[in-house]
Amino acid sequence: MVASFSSLALTQVLPFLPLAQGDIDYQSECRNDPNLFDEVLAQPKTTVVFVRDGLVAVPDGQAARVDYETAKIRLAGVPGEYVLRELGNQLGDTAETGIIPMFLGSYGVGSEHPQAVVALDVSGFAKIADAGSASAQSRVLERALQRFDWVSLLGFAPHASAREAGQATTAVALSNWHNNQKYCPRCGCAVRPTLAGWAQQCSNENCKAHHSPLFPRIEPAVITSIVDGQDRLLLQHNKAWKNPSFYSVCAGFVEAGENLEHAVKREASEETGLELGEVKYLGSQPWPFPASLMMAFKARALGTDVKVDGHETLDARFFTRDEFAEALTSGWVAQPGKATVARYMIEEWYGQEL
Repeated sequence: MVASFSSLALTQVLPFLPLAQGDIDYQSECRNDPNLFDEVLAQPKTTVVFVRDGLVAVPDGQAARVDYETAKIRLAGVPGEYVLRELGNQLGDTAETGIIPMFLGSYGVGSEHPQAVVALDVSGFAKIADAGSASAQSRVLERALQRFDWVSLLGFAPHASAREAGQATTAVALSNWHNNQKYCPRCGCAVRPTLAGWAQQCSNENCKAHHSPLFPRIEPAVITSIVDGQDRLLLQHNKAWKNPSFYSVCAGFVEAGENLEHAVKREASEETGLELGEVKYLGSQPWPFPASLMMAFKARALGTDVKVDGHETLDARFFTRDEFAEALTSGWVAQPGKATVARYMIEEWYGQEL
């Protein structure tokens, strides 16, 4: 008897995921230095980038490039010395300025002139400026920010260098956390940024979180490309998706006490009624919308009798490559965006870029 060939046998880890390409040295050992921002901003090669309400700043006119297939977009940056000169000791006073400084790390650590990157979350600053209560120094920054375009991370990452996509992903992730958690989850008092923007400290001296910093919480999620014995790919349409033509792969959050492989199989069973056999890891990337980590897998379905739950998943079906190509060409199926891990998972199965 000849053993059947597994369609997962030749599957390799995904070589590229757009939000997982950062190569910066975090220099986490420096985060507790109270003079870190003064020292880093004074370095000649330090760059400051900006994030606001989940958007990143790009040079004026570049936001329009998001709609073009091959256009390149870069982060808008200013020299660290400029920010240090204009804001000075105001930078650390988040309550006064509404600005949260975040040290992203450096390139060329150990060299004579490392290239540090600082992100400023100006979400709160924009509100202060709109109310007309910005200081004279801050108004200089306000005028600078007005010259930038602002784009979403999903729009920016597919057009950016791997290095800047990594910077933007980290900046947006930290910004989202600071703006979503303004009060201590233990006592309800206001929090302030600490550890160079990578943690929070409770303002209540009697709270444990005043002495032991709060760190960002990450929500693990699994996403799975499911194939059957004929190497057909399962795509599904979920109720939450507004575009009725949008189909993607199976995904869901990991539950408490659950390992990743169990989550993969549970989600498939709940949403499509399919039992899965072999499961293979493909890769992972952060997904800061607001705080997920997407872990990608490929799995073999033990059957083909699809039964959607009708609550979360409205439709699911297996596609051959020819059927998938025809569905894309006709517009019957819309594909995931270029910043999504789902896009690269489908391309891995399809055998070419979409």
